Amino acid sequence: MSLFARKKTFVAAPVEGRELILTDLDGVVYRGAAVVPRAVESLNRAAETTRVGYLTNNAARTVATVAEQLRDFGLRATPDDVVTSPQAAVLLLQQTVPAPATILIIGGDGIEEELTRAGYRITRSADDAPDAVVQGFAPHLGWADLAEASFALQEGPNGEQIPWIATNTDWTLPLERGLAPGNGTLVSAVHTAVQRLPEFAGKPETPIFETSFERFGTRNALMIGDRLDTDIQGAEAAGIESVHVLTGVDRPKQLLATPQGARPTYILATLDGLFEPYPETTVEKNGTVRVGSARVTMDGHIVRVVSEGDDALNLLRAGCGAIWRSGLAIYGLKVPEVLLEDHWKLSLDR
Repeated sequence: MSLFARKKTFVAAPVEGRELILTDLDGVVYRGAAVVPRAVESLNRAAETTRVGYLTNNAARTVATVAEQLRDFGLRATPDDVVTSPQAAVLLLQQTVPAPATILIIGGDGIEEELTRAGYRITRSADDAPDAVVQGFAPHLGWADLAEASFALQEGPNGEQIPWIATNTDWTLPLERGLAPGNGTLVSAVHTAVQRLPEFAGKPETPIFETSFERFGTRNALMIGDRLDTDIQGAEAAGIESVHVLTGVDRPKQLLATPQGARPTYILATLDGLFEPYPETTVEKNGTVRVGSARVTMDGHIVRVVSEGDDALNLLRAGCGAIWRSGLAIYGLKVPEVLLEDHWKLSLDR
């Protein structure tokens, strides 16, 4: 968020001047089988003038399957518009283990398709002496699959180890019934067994962004996401601006607490806000942060709401501005309950 003390009330709409919009899927476009309100209309509108790329850390499905699902929701999407963590994993793998090496895969069709397309041999058994392991999420994965990865990744007699690439670190997966364990939990199980960490391809790491920039031919991009530690942190690492939309995993409490390096440029309730002039954040002479008619200030470790204003979202933006500007960690602060209220989750669940 901008913290410039100007007299202007608004800055440009988030989409203005962009050549590329990159958007997460789970929690932004859909939650399980349910489409997120106003997401489809907004992304189709954006696609009329700007290239839209759909980024997903989910490695379970092929790009064709993802594109078909998006079209079923009403989006004008093709497989070329979809960038997946398995595609980024292939980019990483090619730097150290060239095809036609044998790769043990722990995951679904998305990983198998991308590795096969790149010329690698595929196995599901550590007994085949794989040259590397690539791990991603799939709903059918169980203990036996994780055990195969562990067997393959154990040190050899001379301490040798094969490369291990994981598609992403998402701890949770947002579904219509709630949050379910994500790929990060499965990677953690293997990590515990082998006492080493993989190299990661998906958000928040940069390979998936670099894959996107190369695919779409520009770095003038805006990232949309619902997770601060993957979507927004990844955008920051890739050097692009970001939108956090309050339709998925991270809520007001997480926004207020997010550290430097994972703070969004814009905070929106729903994606139709992409086209509206964005309320400017200004800092008054006494340090009070103002967004619209909402005003929040810091009194040492106490966060004080000077004025709630007439818009709960502007109040949240002002609260973020004041806390982020203070440089203080959230656990040492006294935060009023009004800043933690989650108006947007209630409206989505109705």
